[in-house]
Amino acid sequence: MESQIMSSTTQSTVVIRNYLIAAASVMFMSAGLSDIFNSPHRIAQQDRLDGYGHYISAGLVNYAKTLRR
Repeated sequence: MESQIMSSTTQSTVVIRNYLIAAASVMFMSAGLSDIFNSPHRIAQQDRLDGYGHYISAGLVNYAKTLRR
C-alpha cells in the first residue's frame, strides 16, 4: 500500500512539475516576443534597413542595365 501512495504522489508531482515548466516557458517566450516586436530599437533598425533597400535595388537595376548592353 505504501508503494501505491508513493507512486500516486510521484505522478502528481511530475504533472505539477511539467505544468510549471510549460507555464514558465510560455511566460518567458511571450515576454521575449513582445520585446522583439515592440522594441523602438527594432523599429528604427527596420527604417534604416528600408532606406538601404532603395540603394541596393537602385544598384541592382543599374547593374542589370550594364549587363544588357
